[in-house]
Amino acid sequence: LLPGHHPFEWQPALKSVSASCHVGIINGLSGWAASVDDFPIETITRRFRYDVALVSALKDLEEDILEGLTEHGLDDSACGAGFTVVIKESCDGMGDVSEKHGGGPAIPEKAVRFSFTIMSVSVLPEGEDEAVTVFREPKPNSELSCKPLCLMFVDESNHEMLTAVLDPLLAERSAMKQSRLILSIGGLPRSFRFHFRGTGYDEKMVREMEGLEASGSTYVCTLCDSTRAEASQNMVLHSVTRSHHENLERYEIWRTNPFSESAEELRDRVKGVSAKPFMETHPTLDALHCDIGNATEFYKIFQDEIGEVFRRPNPTREERRSWRASLDKQLRQKMKLKPVMRMNGNYARKLMTEEAVEVVCELVPSDERRQALRELMGLYLQMKPVWRATCPAKECPDQLCRYSFNSQRFAEILSSAFRYRYNGKITNYLHKTLAHVPEIIERDGSIGAWASEGNESANKLFRRFRKM
Repeated sequence: LLPGHHPFEWQPALKSVSASCHVGIINGLSGWAASVDDFPIETITRRFRYDVALVSALKDLEEDILEGLTEHGLDDSACGAGFTVVIKESCDGMGDVSEKHGGGPAIPEKAVRFSFTIMSVSVLPEGEDEAVTVFREPKPNSELSCKPLCLMFVDESNHEMLTAVLDPLLAERSAMKQSRLILSIGGLPRSFRFHFRGTGYDEKMVREMEGLEASGSTYVCTLCDSTRAEASQNMVLHSVTRSHHENLERYEIWRTNPFSESAEELRDRVKGVSAKPFMETHPTLDALHCDIGNATEFYKIFQDEIGEVFRRPNPTREERRSWRASLDKQLRQKMKLKPVMRMNGNYARKLMTEEAVEVVCELVPSDERRQALRELMGLYLQMKPVWRATCPAKECPDQLCRYSFNSQRFAEILSSAFRYRYNGKITNYLHKTLAHVPEIIERDGSIGAWASEGNESANKLFRRFRKM
């Protein structure tokens, strides 16, 4: 995305944002008076002004919007109320983006990219109750629909730096929420209102933005208040309770400690919110990292089953190493799966198949355990399309209907056959997969469409440009 120069205006004018439309790539720290850190400041971040980038993205969709209007038989006068635009925001840190042999200024070797995708444009025709969607992004997870907004050389774990860099961007975003954009589409001025939904974040980023403890915390979930022990006892029945607003209130309680409680009691009262929430995210589950997290977990279950850990609970490190080696060897020979240092999306997709389970079962001694593994994978493969599909109600209605039933059965198997692994502990993404998927889909209609993949695959492009 390069911002074109399109005239537009905001009504009312945006607070603390200049009204000029001809703004290209700006220094991401414009608006900050003093230097934020010891890095040479002009090198650290570049961004587009948020409203200019949105206008540019909307102008790119001009034809699609007009096509959608004619398709629904809406003439120009029918859209008096103006358009509503829903935006998905994504933000992700990337490690190691060093110049291989550059003599540039000294900057951190890590980068963070913030981007947005226009998910849908809808309009409420006069005299109607139902809004009509005139544009819906067909490929919400492609890097082509994912427009970069801000590139920064910052480590995503460096909270102070990250918040300093994103602050001007968030100020613009909150100004735009209160205002409407007037932009000419098809030769006529139209008004647009924006809804921002930050869903393209992995769990680490969500916890950082929403002031929650890091992901190893006893508060296992970014969507509900359950502790890890509770989540492993009751695997399925939870509902989404956390919200940005509530996190802010809890932070106030944490800060002021109005009941003069001890640290432990206080922490229990605020359910692990111990920093100030910085950016509002839309509570959802990130489909890509869910895939990766669950595959990691299955990979470990496979190792445990090869070594029959359910019989003797405390194996030595040498034993574990040998099981892992035989699992890797088997997967490499039979499935052409090279072992990876860190689980990635492609490996996860290949590992989570019936075929892979059959290959692993060849190494599992007892028949009973093989049956359990097969059933576990079978259920997982029934559940997975529901949170991967862009539109589950269309793409996999049967699996969607059976989801709660399947997840309950899945939880039963974990808590009986695999008790040794899930006694008082459960991984974050496994808890979300079992407990929260149906509710999120009921609320948003999809999980897969709101995932962070577009941004992740654009990271690859960023690496490439950076090298060149």
